Amino acid sequence: MDETEHPIDGSDWLEAELADTLDEDYELELEDAALSLEIKRIYQKAHGETVPRRDYFRNLLRLQAELIKLQDWVIHQGKRVVVIFEGRDSAGKGGVIKRITQRLNPRVVRVVALPAPSDREKTQWYFQRYVPHLPAAGEIVLFDRSWYNRAGVERVMGFADDNQVEQFFNDVPEFERMLARDGIALVKYWFSITDEEQQLRFLMRIHDPLKQWKLSPMDLQSRVRWEQYTKAKEEMLGRTNIPEAPWYIVEGNDKKRARLNCIDHLLTLFPYEEVPGEDVSLPDRVFNPDYERAVLPPELYVPQKY
Repeated sequence: MDETEHPIDGSDWLEAELADTLDEDYELELEDAALSLEIKRIYQKAHGETVPRRDYFRNLLRLQAELIKLQDWVIHQGKRVVVIFEGRDSAGKGGVIKRITQRLNPRVVRVVALPAPSDREKTQWYFQRYVPHLPAAGEIVLFDRSWYNRAGVERVMGFADDNQVEQFFNDVPEFERMLARDGIALVKYWFSITDEEQQLRFLMRIHDPLKQWKLSPMDLQSRVRWEQYTKAKEEMLGRTNIPEAPWYIVEGNDKKRARLNCIDHLLTLFPYEEVPGEDVSLPDRVFNPDYERAVLPPELYVPQKY
């Protein structure tokens, strides 16, 4: 039957698209699906009420719409933006990054999460491996951990000695001032959670097979060395909180509130405005009467199991 004889009803198509979007949102939120009931009960008892689901999604979608305006403004103005996400293990950095990028253009907004340095990179200038990832005009780069590894995990775990750490503290303010002088907007977030909250989230990861990959040996050591990380964080914030690139602390015990608060705050840092765009219209389909669709071998198709 010719498809043109039964055009797709516009309202049905829109409803299907909206339903698909909601399914994606719910999928992102299904974080406790595989938890044991006991761990889930303990977690809910410790947290009490959070933002009602309806209010959370309404605000998240509103903020994500504003992020699209920010993205368009960055492109239009040729701005360069770097946002650094640091904090305790399991503090929710990844969840916020996921919600920021969810509806944005990945060619414009990139996430950088570098692995441990190679033997060659260990011999380079410390900031060298981060510099290639800095944005060009019209780009936003989100660092899921950054050069501040030296002041945190490398220091606490003994991967950097005292001289290297001190050199970092001497260099990083000037490095970030160089970025600012060159026109790069640098935003730094530290995600903070309590000792008890981290304990609960680690327990959830242990009991959730979908999240066990998040528990690295370094993460487990962060429980053992909680106080050492606290002292390292306090010195880092004290010595690198400069006017050109101040730190902003996000309270992360409530994941939903942390996401909304962080995105809302990020938007307030830029004087963005809606950029007028060209009207988009769908061109007519060109039909060639001599064209016949080729019949492809069935083995090329993915099996229809669902």
